[in-house]
Amino acid sequence: MSATPESTVVIVPGLRDHVADHWQTRLAQRLAEAGRAVRTVPPLPGERLVLDVQVANLAATLEPLDGPLLLVAHSAGVITTVHWAARHSALVRGALLATPPDFETPLPDGYPTPAELALNGWTPVPRGPLPFPSIVAASTDDPLGASQRVAELARDWGSRLVELGAVGHLNPASGHGEWPLAEELLAQLESGSASAASDAAPAGGRA
Repeated sequence: MSATPESTVVIVPGLRDHVADHWQTRLAQRLAEAGRAVRTVPPLPGERLVLDVQVANLAATLEPLDGPLLLVAHSAGVITTVHWAARHSALVRGALLATPPDFETPLPDGYPTPAELALNGWTPVPRGPLPFPSIVAASTDDPLGASQRVAELARDWGSRLVELGAVGHLNPASGHGEWPLAEELLAQLESGSASAASDAAPAGGRA
């Protein structure tokens, strides 16, 4: 019997440009240095608030890849991934969905309004079960998504919910450039040991 092929890890950023000290960037570097196949969905140069453009960008990144995939999405990249899954299919072994924003509730000042998000196709957010195993990593003090709302998304998507504690939006602005727990959660998805049960992870040192 042949061994199960190792998955290509695909990094799905949010609406940001490349950020060198973001945990997704550092994760991609570490995995590549360890010999893993890693691809990052490139940031769009133009109007990036249009959902269809974001989904097409993700689809174009995945289309030439052979073998199983592990998706690692953050922020709006989670919502892009969920919309992509509702329209496309691929051999996805699992998805790590970190701090999804709640686009159906008004965001803080400076972020798109619900009307802008709806106009650009982001809402309504798909709520059906995802066709692959997934883990939603949630923060208790995320300014872009209340923990109860994120837990509802995880439930509807059939995802295992991992509570990280108070880690903000899990980005450099909230003091999180490294996120070692990501590799542990990816290993669980790779091995098939991730389940839909909820659990908590301490913020200190692991998130």
